[in-house]
Amino acid sequence: MAEEKATSEWRKETLAVHAGGMKEVIFGEVSPPIFQTSTFGFTSAEEGAARFAGEQSGYIYTRMNNPTVNALEDAVAVLENGTWAVAAATGMAAISTVLLSLLSQGEGLAAGDCLYGPTRVVIQRELPRFGIRSFFVDTSNPELLEDTLGTRPKLVFLETPANPTMKITDVAAAARLAHAVGALLIVDNTFATPYCQRPLELGADLVVHSLTKALNGHSDVLGGMIVGRDDGLKKKIKKFVTLTGATMDPHQGWLIWRGMRTLALRLERAQANALNLAEFLQNHPKVAWVSYPGLPNHPQHRIARRQMEGFGFMLSFGVKSGLEGGQILMNHLKLITVAVSLGGVESLIQHPASMTHASLPRQEREQVGLTDDLVRLSVGCEAIEDLRADLNQALNRIA
Repeated sequence: MAEEKATSEWRKETLAVHAGGMKEVIFGEVSPPIFQTSTFGFTSAEEGAARFAGEQSGYIYTRMNNPTVNALEDAVAVLENGTWAVAAATGMAAISTVLLSLLSQGEGLAAGDCLYGPTRVVIQRELPRFGIRSFFVDTSNPELLEDTLGTRPKLVFLETPANPTMKITDVAAAARLAHAVGALLIVDNTFATPYCQRPLELGADLVVHSLTKALNGHSDVLGGMIVGRDDGLKKKIKKFVTLTGATMDPHQGWLIWRGMRTLALRLERAQANALNLAEFLQNHPKVAWVSYPGLPNHPQHRIARRQMEGFGFMLSFGVKSGLEGGQILMNHLKLITVAVSLGGVESLIQHPASMTHASLPRQEREQVGLTDDLVRLSVGCEAIEDLRADLNQALNRIA
């Protein structure tokens, strides 16, 4: 048995490197092995029966549990200061699992009005088929959130920072309001990562992640994670993932775990770059506005300072000349890649109104601040001088 690691004594930079790992070290390996197997053998028929009956611990079938995936789950749980984590095949698999495993016909969901496009589509178009009522609200406004909670929803689901407007919700306040009406608070922490923000410590009941993004950090694998502290919630969520087959593959899990070991290094560089670019862009004559929580003029800057340990690597800005100006910008970039997704070592830029959020009607997009001029930038780890120069030369192409 590997020696138990004293994770409670370590800082987050150390945890990013050492959290997780195998409970059993076989040959003294430093990196967890990839148990690329669909099934596990039993030493006897009695052992197999005992495992299926839950009378004996051990592995049965990778859809149910796998040592490599378990190592990743342990690592993310430690980073989020949770007591358990359940991995899923993708970020959307994690989000769908939470919603479908905890909501039943006739129950309600209060959700942030500005969410990742597919998340909103699932809530708005798919959940009603199961008799689940949904209400969208600007969760960054506590008064509006409190009014919406008068509908007595079972769950409150939000992102902070929100994708792609970068609005910040006071997680502690949202938790108090949700719990006052008997609702659970679920926070999508993909943008911030546990390196910058740990919603469970602020009162959230569950945290979800697209591990595809910054926790992996290399734009080469998909994955999702659900983290919590309540064992009753874990039982429901784990059962749903297992039965529906929303399971993570072992090689997926290993790649994400490997990427997480450089999380602190990547986030420090990307955050510094993001703040630098935000300050550069807000003074550029071709830029109408910039939204980044680290800027003092951000509407929720004080809340971000209070609940975050860094302002993240994501920002959005409005290009003068609207949609046409944004297209000119993206078509003339030489270093920054035009692509969806985020959180990789490389910088990515996209136009949400025509890409990630195109499935939403224009009126709905504009109501939540997702205007046609909005460009979303995921800032990577390149030299800041090169990123500034690339944005500058492309912006200067706009008439």
